[in-house]
Formats: sequence, C-alpha cells, structure tokens
Amino acid sequence: RARPSPGAHGSGGGVILDFLPLKCDACEQIFCTDHIAYAQHNCTSAYKKDVQVPVCPLCNTPVPVRRGEMPDVVVGEHIDRDCKSDPAQRKRKIFTNKCLKPGCKQKEMMKVICDQCHKNYCLKHRHPLDHDCSGAGRPLSKAG
Repeated sequence: RARPSPGAHGSGGGVILDFLPLKCDACEQIFCTDHIAYAQHNCTSAYKKDVQVPVCPLCNTPVPVRRGEMPDVVVGEHIDRDCKSDPAQRKRKIFTNKCLKPGCKQKEMMKVICDQCHKNYCLKHRHPLDHDCSGAGRPLSKAG
C-alpha cells in the first residue's frame, strides 16, 4: 500500500502538509499531526481506546467502563441497577411486593394477597393451588 505524500488529502478532507501522515489507532483513518487527536477528527471509534471513567450524573459516582464498551450504555445500566440517587431508587422501588412462594423472585407493583392464607404472591402464584396454600377453604386453580 502506498503512503500518502505531502500534498495528498487526509481522511479529514484536509491536505497533508507534513511528511509523516499518522493513522488513528481507533478508526484507522489517515490524518496529519493537527487532526490525529480523537476530538480533532471527531473519531467515532474513540470510545474503544479512550480510557476515561465517566461519572454518574445523578449520584456523582465514577462508573467503570471496560475497553470496547460504550460509556453511555454502561452509565445507563448503572442508573437502572446500582445508582444510589433518589430518582433512580424511586424508579426501582415501584416493584417492591415480593412473592412468598419459595424459589420465586418475582415482584409486583401492588400486593396480591391470598384470600385464604393472607400472604402476598405474584400473579402466577396468587391462586391457592399455585402456592401450596396453608389456609382454610378449597383450592381454586393450578397454573403452570
């Protein structure tokens, strides 16, 4: 492959005036020394090489990002799962009513109380036969 010579056009559209055209290590395009920095040529692959630790805008905690991951996606996942800020915790606390059937981890937005044993269950286990009800009365359902 031939090297671009001085006066040739670089990947940024400009004319290369120096003798050492440089290849961006992220997007692999050719640039002059003025445009080799990721920000100078608006590199779309900079996130693969640029190792900065983004900070959560809600809780101001640094969010570690592994090489090759999109920082915006990782910060979004942090907000959905681990963020300690008030708005993020309020969002997660919508589903707080845990099913009491052993082994079930389902949570519902509202309580689903069994009429016979008066315990809280998820929609799948709400009927007496579906949670091995210990209350009085005859069972009404047997869902999968």
